[in-house]
Amino acid sequence: MLKDTPMINVSPEIMGGTPVFTGTRVPVQTLMDYLKSGESIDDFLDGFPTVTREQVIALLEEAGKQLVGMVA
Repeated sequence: MLKDTPMINVSPEIMGGTPVFTGTRVPVQTLMDYLKSGESIDDFLDGFPTVTREQVIALLEEAGKQLVGMVA
Protein backbone atom coordinates (compact mmCIF):
# COMPACT_ATOMS: atom_id res chain seq x y z
CA MET A 1 0.00 0.00 0.00
CA LEU A 2 1.09 3.56 -0.58
CA LYS A 3 0.97 4.43 3.11
CA ASP A 4 4.04 2.26 3.59
CA THR A 5 6.13 4.40 1.26
CA PRO A 6 8.57 7.17 2.14
CA MET A 7 6.46 9.83 0.38
CA ILE A 8 3.40 9.42 2.63
CA ASN A 9 3.15 9.73 6.39
CA VAL A 10 0.21 8.50 8.45
CA SER A 11 0.34 9.43 12.12
CA PRO A 12 -2.41 10.16 14.62
CA GLU A 13 -0.38 13.18 15.73
CA ILE A 14 -0.44 14.76 12.26
CA MET A 15 -3.80 15.81 10.87
CA GLY A 16 -5.52 13.13 12.96
CA GLY A 17 -4.00 10.29 10.92
CA THR A 18 -4.88 11.68 7.50
CA PRO A 19 -2.31 10.53 4.92
CA VAL A 20 -0.01 13.50 4.24
CA PHE A 21 3.11 14.08 2.19
CA THR A 22 6.07 13.21 4.41
CA GLY A 23 7.54 16.25 6.13
CA THR A 24 4.39 18.32 5.56
CA ARG A 25 0.83 18.67 6.79
CA VAL A 26 -0.52 18.57 3.23
CA PRO A 27 -3.04 15.76 2.71
CA VAL A 28 -2.45 13.50 -0.28
CA GLN A 29 -6.18 13.84 -1.00
CA THR A 30 -5.59 17.52 -1.75
CA LEU A 31 -3.38 16.58 -4.70
CA MET A 32 -6.05 14.16 -5.95
CA ASP A 33 -8.70 16.88 -5.63
CA TYR A 34 -6.55 19.31 -7.63
CA LEU A 35 -5.96 16.79 -10.41
CA LYS A 36 -9.60 15.70 -10.48
CA SER A 37 -10.73 19.30 -10.94
CA GLY A 38 -8.40 19.76 -13.90
CA GLU A 39 -5.66 21.67 -12.12
CA SER A 40 -2.04 20.93 -12.95
CA ILE A 41 0.75 19.63 -10.75
CA ASP A 42 2.30 23.11 -11.02
CA ASP A 43 -0.91 24.65 -9.67
CA PHE A 44 -0.81 22.27 -6.74
CA LEU A 45 2.86 22.98 -6.04
CA ASP A 46 2.24 26.73 -6.20
CA GLY A 47 -0.45 26.34 -3.55
CA PHE A 48 1.54 23.95 -1.37
CA PRO A 49 5.22 24.88 -1.57
CA THR A 50 6.20 22.49 1.24
CA VAL A 51 5.53 19.58 -1.14
CA THR A 52 8.22 18.92 -3.74
CA ARG A 53 7.74 17.98 -7.36
CA GLU A 54 9.77 14.83 -6.63
CA GLN A 55 7.27 13.80 -3.94
CA VAL A 56 4.32 14.28 -6.29
CA ILE A 57 5.96 12.40 -9.17
CA ALA A 58 7.07 9.55 -6.89
CA LEU A 59 3.55 9.26 -5.46
CA LEU A 60 1.92 9.19 -8.89
CA GLU A 61 4.45 6.67 -10.21
CA GLU A 62 3.93 4.35 -7.24
CA ALA A 63 0.15 4.68 -7.45
CA GLY A 64 0.32 3.79 -11.14
CA LYS A 65 2.48 0.73 -10.46
CA GLN A 66 0.14 -0.47 -7.77
CA LEU A 67 -2.92 0.07 -9.94
CA VAL A 68 -1.40 -1.87 -12.83
CA GLY A 69 -0.35 -4.61 -10.40
CA MET A 70 -3.91 -4.94 -9.12
CA VAL A 71 -5.39 -5.49 -12.58
CA ALA A 72 -2.56 -7.53 -14.10
